[in-house]
Amino acid sequence: MAKLKPVPPTATPRGQKRRREKPQRPALDDDLPDSSAGIIAAKAARREKPSNEIPQVLHQNDDDDSDDCNVSSEDEAHDMISNKSDAFDEMESSCSFQRHVTHVLANDEVNALVNQKSKFKWEMPAEEIPKSKWVGTGEKIKGASDDPFVDVKGKLKDHWQKILSDDLNYRSRFFSLCNSYRDIMHCNKKPFYLKGSKVDSSTMDAYLMHALSHVHRTRDVVIKNDAKLRNDANTDVMEDDSYRDQGFTRPKVLFLLPLKSIARRIVKRLIQLSPLAQKDNSMGQFKKEFGESDDELEEPNSSKPTDFNLLFAGDVEDHFLFGIKFTKKSVKLYSNFYASDIIVASPLALKLKIDGGEVTKKKGRPKENDSDFLSSIEIVVVDYADVISMQNWSHLHAVLEQLNHLPSKEHVTNVMRIRPWYLDEQARYYRQTIILSSYLTPEMNALFNGLCLNYEGKVKLASEFTGVLPKIQLEIRQVYERFDASSIGELDDARFEYFCTKVYPKIQESDEGGVLLFASSYFEYIRLSSFLKSQDASFCRIGEATSQQDISRARLWFFEGQKKILLYSERSHFFHRYKIRGGHHLVVYSLPGRKDFYPELVNMLGESGNPRCNVLFSRLDLLKLERIVGTSSARRLISSDKDMFVFC
Repeated sequence: MAKLKPVPPTATPRGQKRRREKPQRPALDDDLPDSSAGIIAAKAARREKPSNEIPQVLHQNDDDDSDDCNVSSEDEAHDMISNKSDAFDEMESSCSFQRHVTHVLANDEVNALVNQKSKFKWEMPAEEIPKSKWVGTGEKIKGASDDPFVDVKGKLKDHWQKILSDDLNYRSRFFSLCNSYRDIMHCNKKPFYLKGSKVDSSTMDAYLMHALSHVHRTRDVVIKNDAKLRNDANTDVMEDDSYRDQGFTRPKVLFLLPLKSIARRIVKRLIQLSPLAQKDNSMGQFKKEFGESDDELEEPNSSKPTDFNLLFAGDVEDHFLFGIKFTKKSVKLYSNFYASDIIVASPLALKLKIDGGEVTKKKGRPKENDSDFLSSIEIVVVDYADVISMQNWSHLHAVLEQLNHLPSKEHVTNVMRIRPWYLDEQARYYRQTIILSSYLTPEMNALFNGLCLNYEGKVKLASEFTGVLPKIQLEIRQVYERFDASSIGELDDARFEYFCTKVYPKIQESDEGGVLLFASSYFEYIRLSSFLKSQDASFCRIGEATSQQDISRARLWFFEGQKKILLYSERSHFFHRYKIRGGHHLVVYSLPGRKDFYPELVNMLGESGNPRCNVLFSRLDLLKLERIVGTSSARRLISSDKDMFVFC
């Protein structure tokens, strides 16, 4: 079975090349003391008469492939303009891309976004997703067009219509949703490892096509404007806002993914959806580092559930970071970050990259911040957020906070061509964030509400659940005990107080043993461990950081009855899916986020002659509760005057 590989903090992300220093235009003052001064300098430069020199399109030449990246050359401009299928003149205002990037935010709009005044006030059916609907802010999205790719032009559209001739329904509907440029929270996606490969692949195709369309649209606009400036040397860029078509840096799309095996699936499909060829040398390196097969697990572990074997097949390393560049003829992987159109990364690798360029000092001088390539990201896709939540959610939060900051220096960009909303520090209001997960957590909600401020509005999936209680194979009384917590800030302390005063004394009085104590978060796991130690309790523990030797010892002690309590964490169950034997009494300190874990835990008591189950919950646990007992039952549990409920 593949294991997660620990990554030392000093590790260098794979795929990163050392960038050769190049002369830069003195458009921004590198010695400005702070970012606000940089904005002032850039705005002042915009008021000056620009030179007639045509800047290199999309900001950079690549180190080892400058001829391919020089997209402003006459031959490519002629190729792009003369090809009617690319339809430069069809960049009409009705195009979602053009409408989105040319919108000018008013002050009252900005204030409303900062104060989060918008509410989910409309809904529409979510077809092919049972008992679900989309709810949104802003203007209601119109129904899907007969031609879902109406905004897609040229070879890209022709290629998709050729390779996606079958099963376009769900794929095209989600593409239309992405193409609205709104922030999206899709937290009821059936992943490939839960027998949802068809739906998962369609969703992936939709956001990949949206990303490709955005990159090609951006590229086409720049090339078109370069050609116009080349043909008319007397054109004053400042007289026409249509020439403001760039960001501070080139990368426009960011994919944040949890595992290498998942990144491999997405990148391979991205290349298939692109009409361009890929370079053999970069694909060779990609196959060497990420593998060639989607399923490298030769013999699945029969003792583990099927979904575990599928998810952890192949390379499950969680440290990767590389760029993808689209040129005139090809797709190139492992391009220089500042010469890339798309960045593919794990939150861990990108967090280490950001931290490595901030405060470290050498010879008395601060090290250069090398995260400027995140300054102009316009689309972020966070897929398999449920898996990321089992790694370290704070890494993802830190990465999203770092996006769309002012760069520390100028990166071969003509400030006369930078879009005004970049210079006005409004880029975060134009960024689209798409979050996909198999379930919703309070942390996802907080991130979506706090860091996703797209002026277009938000759309999220609202679902009803039937619950997973029918999957329990035992005849067992499951006692749900509700405790009071007035706010999220008080929830952890209220839960701990209830356990210490109401639950643990009963465990202490009983001589039976075999108590399996389950905690869903690492914080709860550590807190309970410290409490049990302080009580001199007879216990052992299995957490995600527990060594294999200690895990084997703890399982044996618990099975033989040498230890009365086994403390078990959700992350440990996620990464190992142990079947714990010797349990008679399951105490669920906090409900698992992954609903299928609950029946697995209860069914572990199958060897007991007198199994018992107690579950602690509060009104603030509704998201977890409804996935386990069902939406209707969950609402009764949190609204009832009673505090104790029994399921059989």
